[in-house]
Amino acid sequence: MRPLRQLVGASPRGRRRVADQPHVFLAPHSLEKAEKQMRRFWKTVGVEAREGGAYAVLLDKRTLKTPGGVQMVIPKERLPVALCIADEWENQKNVLKPHTLPMTSIAARALDGLKEKEMRKDVVAYLLRYLDTDTVCFHEASPERLVKLQDAHWKPLIKWVEETYDVKVNLYEGILNTKQPDATILKLGSVVSDFDHFKLAAFERAVLASKSYLIALGLVEGFLSVDQAALAAHVEVQSQIDRWGEVEDTHDVDHQDVRVRLGSAALLVASHPQLA
Repeated sequence: MRPLRQLVGASPRGRRRVADQPHVFLAPHSLEKAEKQMRRFWKTVGVEAREGGAYAVLLDKRTLKTPGGVQMVIPKERLPVALCIADEWENQKNVLKPHTLPMTSIAARALDGLKEKEMRKDVVAYLLRYLDTDTVCFHEASPERLVKLQDAHWKPLIKWVEETYDVKVNLYEGILNTKQPDATILKLGSVVSDFDHFKLAAFERAVLASKSYLIALGLVEGFLSVDQAALAAHVEVQSQIDRWGEVEDTHDVDHQDVRVRLGSAALLVASHPQLA
């Protein structure tokens, strides 16, 4: 694996015919099909500065494109994102493995559709559905180990949300009547509606990974680290592991998968003002 800095300005040694097109595309319509059929055809990977300071990710000096046909050009303040995308492609071996391209896929999500007002509105409305059934709002009185985990990982987050956004977060003791106050839904929906397309893509991935609107909010707003967010999403499973033991290649794999997805979200919104 080459250092990230070597990816900038890399020069091609050769090309196949498909690389002679003006741009290099990501996988076709089906990622599964791509994983089976799309073999590595590129020789070099690079990151190129563009007008205005943005950075384009290149394969054999051809601009990478999203599945929607948008050029993979990353704002200058997100240079680490462009470098990570390039690194993902540099480390593809013989066959393209979409599951090893977390930064590519999350950047593509931001660039492909989340700039459009109606799409953003639909995404926020869909994600708000997680708020009424947010995992961090279901608090059990036993067993003791679960209560301790809830207190350690959920209560500080809930307190931060309530104090930061001046809202009330309802806690549930059962699966019936799980509803947050209308004012809370409106306020937290408004907060997310103001995110730019990169931050909204990060928030969306974090919600889907953690099954929690509040964990995702804490992550993209910098209250939670990736590890803290992953632990908060893992509270109920961790309680079961503490009681019954870990199922090898299941619990541990799931937890690491969540960490990878949350990590890609956190990197996408990481602040690098010195690069702006």
